Amino acid sequence: MFFLKNALSTLTIALAFLVAGCASTPQRESFGEHIDDSVITTKIKALYVDDKAVSALNINVETFKGAVQLSGFAADTREIQRAVDIAQGVKGVAGVKNDIILKTAAAK
Repeated sequence: MFFLKNALSTLTIALAFLVAGCASTPQRESFGEHIDDSVITTKIKALYVDDKAVSALNINVETFKGAVQLSGFAADTREIQRAVDIAQGVKGVAGVKNDIILKTAAAK
């Protein structure tokens, strides 16, 4: 009986840690949020590859809890705006932070 009680207690503690480990916090995504964010990032990057106005190789996309951050370098302001517009149009995007830098501005 003692062994059974100990095993049950250990299992309860392990499950508590497992559930807490999967929970979302302001600084950490849950497993489900991570999957959702990966899908958003992949969709945006695929749209960049298909779009002739945006260089998918020069613009980075990161997503955290639906918030998308764009970074990297663009040839002109039209490319930056197009990249932002594409990202904003993807389902699940809560907002877009634009940190893309003009190549000419970076050279100065």
